[in-house]
Amino acid sequence: MTQGLRDGDHDGPAYDDVLREHTAYAAALRSLGLAVEILEPLEEYPDSIFVEDPALVFGEGVILLNPGAPSRAGEVAEIAPTLERLFPQVLRLAEGHVDGGDVLVTPGEVLIGLSARTDRAGAEALIAALAELGRRGRVVATPAGVLHFKTGCGLIDEETVAVVAELDDDALFGGMRRVIVPAEEAAGANLLRVRDTVLVGEEFPRIRDLVEAHGVTTMALPVSAIGKIDAGLSCMSLRWLAT
Repeated sequence: MTQGLRDGDHDGPAYDDVLREHTAYAAALRSLGLAVEILEPLEEYPDSIFVEDPALVFGEGVILLNPGAPSRAGEVAEIAPTLERLFPQVLRLAEGHVDGGDVLVTPGEVLIGLSARTDRAGAEALIAALAELGRRGRVVATPAGVLHFKTGCGLIDEETVAVVAELDDDALFGGMRRVIVPAEEAAGANLLRVRDTVLVGEEFPRIRDLVEAHGVTTMALPVSAIGKIDAGLSCMSLRWLAT
């Protein structure tokens, strides 16, 4: 994991620091009533801790994706047997590349952000797969300088999304309310809603204040180490409501 991808040439995190953050993350999910299964580590895939990227899951089924970074291509085959055990329907991306970090599931639709890791062919293939699950997808643009679409946004509740200034756009989110993340805390925009609680990085107090101002409970978690490999709270788990 310490050799994971990063946007730039900055140093990666120490293993023990990420281990502490990952342990706290799993404990937080359990404390909110989720059943948590932690998979065996894959030493040959340094970024495989970020299980959100190779698959998109819903209670009714899973879509196996195709991460855009060549070093991550083998992760799909590794995680597929677990997902085939857990889900009644498993679909595969017909072509192209999609990272789960570019996919935001909102109450009305699934937004797919084009990026350096998600291409047009993959996004269109994902829309077709979503239709098989009875869901609607829409392709949107990820602004330059934002690695993944969800690097810059996260749901606060059913009607509200937190966004960095670059994503403050009616065309992206339609009728949803937008809360603008302060520029100095832009790295904390990848927050994670779990039931009625929003998980926020502990080093982003202004974001917590903004979320709580909407009457939503927050939980602060350490994310400084995983942030060194360009990750956030949504990246480390696949979450769904069992049917």
